[in-house]
Order: sequence, then structure tokens, then C-alpha cells
Amino acid sequence: MNDISDSTGADAPTEPAILLFDMFGVIARHQSQDGKDRLAALAAAPETAFWDAYWGLRQPYDRGDVAGAAYWRRVAETLGTHFDEERIARLVEADIASWSAVDETMVALIEELAAAGRPIALLSNIPEELTAHYEERHSWLKHFQVRAFSCRIGHAKPEPGAYLWCLDALDAAPGGVLFVDDREENIRAAEAVGLRGHLFTSPADLRKALGLSV
Repeated sequence: MNDISDSTGADAPTEPAILLFDMFGVIARHQSQDGKDRLAALAAAPETAFWDAYWGLRQPYDRGDVAGAAYWRRVAETLGTHFDEERIARLVEADIASWSAVDETMVALIEELAAAGRPIALLSNIPEELTAHYEERHSWLKHFQVRAFSCRIGHAKPEPGAYLWCLDALDAAPGGVLFVDDREENIRAAEAVGLRGHLFTSPADLRKALGLSV
């Protein structure tokens, strides 16, 4: 859904009290093509097989079940090859770099909302190594009263536990939270546990949905 109305028709505040943001595809950008090309080149594997393994094995890594080295060893095994420790270190570094760009327009919106006293929180599928990278470099993370990084909460979207963890941490009723994400399956999963959702397409559309000047 693309507005802040309650799709269930149940009684709820006209405007959710808390905004819960996804990070990649909303505040931070998806992988750059240059970054993706570098990863595939480092793996030295057929591109389609590489990305099938990369994404097929990603959820446990994002959830914190395995660390970076173990994840990349699993990718290698799936590809029928072997990555030595040096290659793994380079793959971890390249993976971080590929996810490192942010949307400055959205960062400015986060800072605007925080300055206005609007409660905001973050829910992101992200492995520990990338989390540490963002924490070291982006001071705007401090604006989120809850930072639910999947690798530290043991749940990754679209698992219901990811949203329930946030509700518990926020001490909030589901109808009082608007979840902003760029993936429809994550919005549907949030709505299934009672949150309201905004399918992110652009900063301008989000501002309109929140009743802010564009």
C-alpha cells in the first residue's frame, strides 16, 4: 500500500506515531553495478551460478547465524570451488563496498523527522560486517530510537519475528507503526502482523504520504 491508511479497516490513529524504515533501497542504495561486477570477478565463477548462491545462502548470514567467512565458504562449496582466507577477506571487503552508497535526500529526510521530534526506527536485513561499517561511518543512525539489525536480533525480513521484535522494542501497538520498505513481500509480511505499510518508490512520494512539503 502506498499511503498511511489502515488497510484492515480497524480503528487506528490517522497518522501512525512511529515510522519504521528499511535501510537498503530506501535510505541506503542497493548494490552498485560496479560493486556487483567486482564481486563476481573475485569469485571467478559463472555469473548466474554465483548470484544464485549469493542470494540463496544470504538469509542465515543476514540473520547472524553465520559470520562472513563461513558464509563465503558456503558460497564456494555451492559453486563447487574453494576460497582461501585471502580471497574470503577480499570478498567480504568487496561485498561491504558494494552496499556502501546512501541516498543523501533520504538521509536529509531522516534528519528532518528527527529534528521535528518524530519517533523513527530502523529494521534492516544486514550482516554484522556491513553493520559495523555503517555504524563507523554514518552518524545519522543515532536518530533511530530502535536499530533492528537482522544480524543482532536473530530475525530477517520477511520473517514475522523481525516485525514482532521491533514492536516489542518500541513498546508499540502494530497499528501505531508505519513500515517503509521498497519490497512488496516485506510490506505484506509487516501488514500480516498488523503494521501499516508504505511501499517506497521515491523520497518525494514518501514525503507526500507523510504530509510533508515536497
